[in-house]
Amino acid sequence: MPWQIGLQEPASPSALRIFEFHDMLLYIIFSIAIFVLLLLVWVIIRYNAKANPQPAQFSHNVLIEVLWTVIPIVILIIIAIPSFKVLYYNDRVENPDMTLKVTGYQWYWTYEYPDHDGLNFSSYMIADKDIDESKDQKRLLSTDNVVVLPIDTNIQILITAGDVIHSWAVPALGIKLDGIPGRLNETWVRIEKEGTYYGQCSELCGKDHSYMPIEIHAVSKDEFKNWLITAKKEFASLDASDDSLIRMAGFQK
Repeated sequence: MPWQIGLQEPASPSALRIFEFHDMLLYIIFSIAIFVLLLLVWVIIRYNAKANPQPAQFSHNVLIEVLWTVIPIVILIIIAIPSFKVLYYNDRVENPDMTLKVTGYQWYWTYEYPDHDGLNFSSYMIADKDIDESKDQKRLLSTDNVVVLPIDTNIQILITAGDVIHSWAVPALGIKLDGIPGRLNETWVRIEKEGTYYGQCSELCGKDHSYMPIEIHAVSKDEFKNWLITAKKEFASLDASDDSLIRMAGFQK
């Protein structure tokens, strides 16, 4: 975005709905703020001591009290209805095309593809000294092993943690969900555009909380199938809890 003001460009229907709801709230909030400001200015000018040397003696106005009770209720209802719709839409999807299981650890992520022979790997942030700008790697965001997902696919995402609470958040996809030890949280995504999407752990989880990036490469379905063939051969036997630093050949930008 220009000047880095505003939200990222949405890359999924979930993100689009969240951003539209955000924009609606901005209109409501700005309208309330402007109304209150104008009301304060009017009261200051109209009811100051100079303009009203003899103050009014009444203390109640039934109409005003009814209005300032009913109007906020109506505003809250206007906000609540689309809010519930967004929450319900983003909750889960029936009959997903594939599943991605995410587990947070101090301080890295592991990913498992249960529908693809249990393919799994760990993902660590690339250290500053190893950043390769020629591959478009980004400081604090690029990872040694990226998550590869197909576009135009309903993907169920299961999120948990192996030690403390983490939060798997990818703004452009409209995802932010806590990973809690002993609990499996669920959401879903349908990525509409090929590209690279970044996220970070968004729950304070220890001293290296800032060094748990998420890097997702969204590719075509055919490219995803080709990647699976290579990945299964190289990493099918790798356990999801293995801390080895491995690299996904062909998808490191």
